[in-house]
Amino acid sequence: MSTVTEPFVHPALFYGTTEEYLAGCLAFVREGLERGEPVAVAVPSHNLRLIEAALGEDAGRVRFLDMQQAGRNPGRIIPGVLRAFADAHPDAPRVRLIGEPIWAGRSETEYPACAQHEALINHAFTGREVSILCPYDTTRLDERSLADAYVTHPVVIDGSGRREESPAYDPDGLVARYNLPLPEAAGGIRLTYEYDADSLPTARHRSVAEAAQMGLAGERLDDFALIVAELTTNSVVHGGGRGTLRLWSEDGSLVCEVRDAGLLTDPLAGRRPAGRDQIGGRGLLTVNLLADLVRMHTVGYGTTIRVYLELPAA
Repeated sequence: MSTVTEPFVHPALFYGTTEEYLAGCLAFVREGLERGEPVAVAVPSHNLRLIEAALGEDAGRVRFLDMQQAGRNPGRIIPGVLRAFADAHPDAPRVRLIGEPIWAGRSETEYPACAQHEALINHAFTGREVSILCPYDTTRLDERSLADAYVTHPVVIDGSGRREESPAYDPDGLVARYNLPLPEAAGGIRLTYEYDADSLPTARHRSVAEAAQMGLAGERLDDFALIVAELTTNSVVHGGGRGTLRLWSEDGSLVCEVRDAGLLTDPLAGRRPAGRDQIGGRGLLTVNLLADLVRMHTVGYGTTIRVYLELPAA
């Protein structure tokens, strides 16, 4: 790894073999440990075990997180993983993380949110003394994922350790490119309800009752109730005073969609950790922290937010 010259460093690591993966990741981790920097590794479980085993005794000095759990919703990764770790070390000269949010098991529905997440990291950490290395498996990811990595990372490192400045780096362009209308509902609509300030309680009650009929229960049903409350309240307060809620099931998940006339102009909305004394402004953050996936489309005439929660197996 070369000497850090910019406050925020965000390279992609392209690897084709286990040996290339470990060579790149271990060099990054050990450089941080030698410099006394706090180090965290958030990668899929299989790769997590590889890195932990290869580090030996040094593993005890590293924070390990299973990205398949902690980062299942890409919108949760910045506030719940990366910023959570970086903000916990305010006095460190630099904080160092490995984050692997895109792996071969990601679905087509998840991918746009993953790509936008990688782009938004560059805004979330601008000017901060943080290094984040993002591995990409060149043998299992498709050409689109690898091409997008050049767009979201200013530097790409190949399996031999060679560094290349990306000629395609344009994170804002990628965020805009994936701000597309969401696909039509794949399953039959279970509930459609138009609400305003007076009918918020009814919208929440009917949606929670329908979610329970679909199989959601216990803490996850409570999570869903809070998600619906936050989304519908945001519509009333920030989205023109009213909105439309729809529920259906799709690929084993409950899908809740809220449409309103609001316009989201802040690309990091819902991805900033809430300040200790912050009043309000936690709605989308709460949704990101609780949901299994959040997809969003915003244009001048309104915003659609689609939330996915896995349903229990039948």
